[in-house]
Amino acid sequence: MLAKRLEQLHPYVPGEQPKDRVYIKLNANENPYPPHRSVSAAVAKACRCQRKRLGLYPDPDSCELRSAIARMLNQTGGVFCRSQVTGKKCSPSPEDTLPFELTAENIFCGNGSDEVLSIVFYTFFDNDRPLVFPEHTYSFYPVYCGYYNIPMNRIPLKADWSLDKEKMLEQANTSDSATIFANPNAPTGISLSRVELKDMLSRAPKNKVFIVDEAYCDFGGQSAIPLLKDFPNLVIVRTFSKSLSFAGQRLGYVVASPELIKAIFTVKNSFNHFPVDFLTQQAGIASCKAVYYYAEKSRLVVEERQSLTDFLRQRGWFVIDSSTNFIFAKKEGIAGHRIYEEVKKSGILIRHFNTPGIEDFVRITIGTKKQNNALKAALKNI
Repeated sequence: MLAKRLEQLHPYVPGEQPKDRVYIKLNANENPYPPHRSVSAAVAKACRCQRKRLGLYPDPDSCELRSAIARMLNQTGGVFCRSQVTGKKCSPSPEDTLPFELTAENIFCGNGSDEVLSIVFYTFFDNDRPLVFPEHTYSFYPVYCGYYNIPMNRIPLKADWSLDKEKMLEQANTSDSATIFANPNAPTGISLSRVELKDMLSRAPKNKVFIVDEAYCDFGGQSAIPLLKDFPNLVIVRTFSKSLSFAGQRLGYVVASPELIKAIFTVKNSFNHFPVDFLTQQAGIASCKAVYYYAEKSRLVVEERQSLTDFLRQRGWFVIDSSTNFIFAKKEGIAGHRIYEEVKKSGILIRHFNTPGIEDFVRITIGTKKQNNALKAALKNI
């Protein structure tokens, strides 16, 4: 009764979602801080004052939300932790200031960045040539390749765990293929500079899209958004789940040229005409207006990331420099799964991958100071 294509699927495995007890969850890269109070207020107001809207279809194009996202990006340059906050206003740091102004025509919204990625895969990647991406990166990429029957060309990371840019470019040009990777990368946390991204774009195939997944950029990366001015084949995927404390709702988006956004809308309207529901749109708009709050929380995450990194290195751990809201670390002589199990006994969840090559590492989401102190206490006992 099942379609043969089902045999090719290898589903994504998310971070553990426990039901048997309450844990400190540092395993799913969720934001440890709650959304701004205006977000829940906006949802409550929508339910109270626009109750009839709950029985009607939402705006299929999310026009107001897309405009709000564009304004938010103009105010931050796509990096929250470096944004300059004055009262309730944000402005981008000099290195992140955009050379143009984004509008709603540059934005596409979907039901979480995973759905957005699915639509992007369908829109831009053919099954007659391999998609180029790093061997160790967001593990949904190979899942979608299986789903859409897209060949893969997975490029090993370099010895220092950074992306092998030259090898990726060589393979992309050899097969005239599209490229996708997370920047900062997951699970390593390493970020390419905008100069490096520009160099890659200038040498990658111009007739194929070049996709940068910026799920973690707000915690210290350099956004590729300014490069849209010179590279019409650039597509940037972003999410509300991390820096905007939105993982419990679902909202992701694309930043690209209006021409590519139109192509993505064509696929969306052939798949799910109403992906972003009415309440999520209201919550998303409120989140964009409170960007000053999220900029401050992103800075707190960066401070705690450095504190945890220093703590581990002082105790002989190897910790990769991170530009994200997590760190990727290992301790010589202690298996990654043992670290995971021992920490779990203390009521804390971190992430361990059984993937060959990174099986000795654990990925630790940055929590609040209180959560991180509990983790430090647990790690001392290993």
